[in-house]
Amino acid sequence: MKTSEEFIHHLLIVEKKWRYRWEQEKCFATREPVAGEETFYCLDMFPYPSGDGLHVGHPVGFIASDVVARMKRMKGVNVLHPMGWDAFGLPAERHAMKTGRHPAETVRENAANYKRQMDMIGLSFDWDRSFSTTDTSYYRWTQMMFVQLYHAWFDKEKQKARPISELPIPPELENADKTAIEAYRDNYRLAYFDETMVNFCPTLGCVVANEEVMADGRTEQGFEVIRQKQRQLMMRISAFAERLLDGLDDLDWPEAIKEQQRTWIGRSEGFKINFPFSESDFITIFTTCPETISGVTFLALAPEHPLIKEITSPEHETEVTAYVANALQKGDLLRKQQSDKTGVFTGSYATNPLTNEKHPIFIADYVLMESGTGAVMGVPAHDERDFLFAQAYKLPIKPVFIPQDAKKACAIKAGETFWVGPGIALPNEAPIFEKLGLEGLDRKTFSKAITNYLVKDGKAKASIQYRIRDWIFSRQRYWGEPIPLIHWEDGETTTVPEEDLPVILPELSDYIASESGDPPLARAASWLNVVDPKTGRKGQREVLTMPQWAGSCWYPLRFIDPHNSQEPVVAWKEKAWGPVDLYIGGAEHATLHLLYARFWYMALSDLGIVQTKEPFAKLVNQGLLGAPSYRNTRGVLIPVDEVETRENGNFYVKASSEHYDLSQSDVPLERVNAKMSKSLRNVVTPDEVICEYGADAFRICLMFMGPVESSREWEDEKVAASRRFLFRFWRFVTQGKDRGMRETIPASEEDREIIRIVDHTIHAVETSIDTLRLNTGIAAFMKCLKNIGDCQVSHQTLEKLVLILSPFAPFTCEELWERLGYKTSLSRHSWPDINPQSFEAPERVQVVITVKGKKRGVIDVDVDIDNADLQAQALKVLEDTKNFSAKEVKSIVVRDDKTGSPKLINFI
Repeated sequence: MKTSEEFIHHLLIVEKKWRYRWEQEKCFATREPVAGEETFYCLDMFPYPSGDGLHVGHPVGFIASDVVARMKRMKGVNVLHPMGWDAFGLPAERHAMKTGRHPAETVRENAANYKRQMDMIGLSFDWDRSFSTTDTSYYRWTQMMFVQLYHAWFDKEKQKARPISELPIPPELENADKTAIEAYRDNYRLAYFDETMVNFCPTLGCVVANEEVMADGRTEQGFEVIRQKQRQLMMRISAFAERLLDGLDDLDWPEAIKEQQRTWIGRSEGFKINFPFSESDFITIFTTCPETISGVTFLALAPEHPLIKEITSPEHETEVTAYVANALQKGDLLRKQQSDKTGVFTGSYATNPLTNEKHPIFIADYVLMESGTGAVMGVPAHDERDFLFAQAYKLPIKPVFIPQDAKKACAIKAGETFWVGPGIALPNEAPIFEKLGLEGLDRKTFSKAITNYLVKDGKAKASIQYRIRDWIFSRQRYWGEPIPLIHWEDGETTTVPEEDLPVILPELSDYIASESGDPPLARAASWLNVVDPKTGRKGQREVLTMPQWAGSCWYPLRFIDPHNSQEPVVAWKEKAWGPVDLYIGGAEHATLHLLYARFWYMALSDLGIVQTKEPFAKLVNQGLLGAPSYRNTRGVLIPVDEVETRENGNFYVKASSEHYDLSQSDVPLERVNAKMSKSLRNVVTPDEVICEYGADAFRICLMFMGPVESSREWEDEKVAASRRFLFRFWRFVTQGKDRGMRETIPASEEDREIIRIVDHTIHAVETSIDTLRLNTGIAAFMKCLKNIGDCQVSHQTLEKLVLILSPFAPFTCEELWERLGYKTSLSRHSWPDINPQSFEAPERVQVVITVKGKKRGVIDVDVDIDNADLQAQALKVLEDTKNFSAKEVKSIVVRDDKTGSPKLINFI
């Protein structure tokens, strides 16, 4: 083969050959673990098989994990590297709506297409362990786990989940009937029903999670979201807040992801304080700054607060009702981010428990029920949001502290700004100030005195609050796991007996959710209605389905034991594999899948269903692989086929584009790296790249672009360069022969420097894979090839080079391995050993001689030579060259390498 084009044509044939052999020989099948052997669980995030298939950005993580898995196998480690499909949920239903085909049908086709593309890329998954969350043999166990959670409660004292049968029953209910006892237990179950405010999307006909609502209050697809109360099934994840928080410290995860979870869980240490608004009723607020209580000038309640009706006076009822209705249509994120602070006065006042002052009570949308108690004490002098609200409604601004800076102190006293830092306490007319001697104290001392007084007097209580709220576990959709509950006509709700699981999702032709939110399963009459064969009582199945996250909460466990029909996973196998050793996927799942899976494992391990307490020991987030896009001055991205390049090299909107604006026709566009999408017409698929350049060039290209975690931009030239590199290596091994390989020399005659270079390359490649700095491993291999490309080498050296490149370029290396005389796949061969002598400090080194920066020669010297001897030997060499005079030398510079040995001497 004389050209890289011929080489690729040959490789495309070779790729088919090796894909077939890998499958036939079960090269990547996972061995059952045995006692004492090293195991490694390498997992990619469960993909949803969309109808669009993979684009070139999706396999970044897949290829990275594949490189690791391949090397680990060669090092004798028992590797579990599976793949399956997260196929329930809204995306599949939306795709079915667009195509007019049932989601069960499209999911099967899409999964098959994904597998075809993954095989094309050469990913070494153990496909015998593959499954989909939509398989009844899988979601049978998802339902079983739900039943266990439903029949459990959280013991705050022991900080763990326990069977509901162990929940202590209060004395007054000991002689009560079963209905009363079950009603009591319902208040403590990990899975429970509640009337709660939800984000309802009429277009989708279902509830979406808080995490799925964007900053503009819409879904990611741009659909309207409204806030309303609905009966929902909840998971009591908030009970595990402290454990979820503490567990992060032991995880080898990106700090940014851990910080997102910490923020989402939102632990705050502070105090609860009651503000009376009548003789017997009060508003409880939570604050981390109880020392500012004397600066309160108003109270503000969230629009969802349960006391609104009770607090609102008749003359303000109409205004308050209208305000609350409007505020509830805004998403929490929008309410947090909006700069304008809005509210409405309720007509009522609350009493300050420290100063006895009366404060007006407002409803304000910047207050969220998910934060604290859903009520805040407004201290505009010491809180930015309170300050803006007070300015908007012309409320008093009353500072408690002032900084030492006189100019800032004057501004704060005048109500022109707020202050959150340390300061000195101002005088106050409240009697308690004189009693406690608070005036003039620094903030820290003042805070301690006030807090002690409030707690001692019973007006405040230390409290720890968490921002995290319980997980809405139900959806009004069709395409999801049925919830195994039956609601009986006598009012009792029971779980479906485990021996009757799975509750199979019925086939429905009319599966589209309505804008009213009525669940599609309510229309499956023959499935919906049930009769107890023992008692004859009638009941109905639960018509809500589980969220998409349910199936992905525990799938790593099933990969360990995917064909077990008796239990989700057998204990000894789970113990052998443990948590996932390497988990690669997108950072966008920080507060969804990753958090829910941690909760699922914690709860089920408490109940003895599983042993693993944390699902993922190490997490790596792959970066975004985008494609060139173009953005105008308004920030709008223009499809690539609507952009032209002019003679000046700049990019402009074509006159034929719908985005063309005559007034902006001469304004150049900004070239940016954007996410691949159909709308921008910048999607590149693996299929088209592999057909032109080969799978190995594609793999090398993606891994050489930079660290796995970094974002990058796709360019065809980069994959073309990877193809040229592979062609150079192919010619190095084969010397361009159509058959066989190059002539080699005996290992005993090989230059020691070549052995040293190759051993150092093996070490560099292995280290790059262990640390997932795969680009550095490829760079080290390229450097090695450059250094020894014209040298005579041994057969053993060729073997080593083929073996260490094989995790990156398995097709090319398998074919070369066969040419080297081996009958079996190199995936079954050991990773090459390194000669320790290659890493011993050399006794002599080569030093480059330059004159004014130009190379004039090389000398071989002792590593510990002093500068005077080095200069003398170098001058002796230069005296034999033309155009050099020692008398003209003005200075001599010696540069050392990292070990301190000289590497260059320059005469100036």
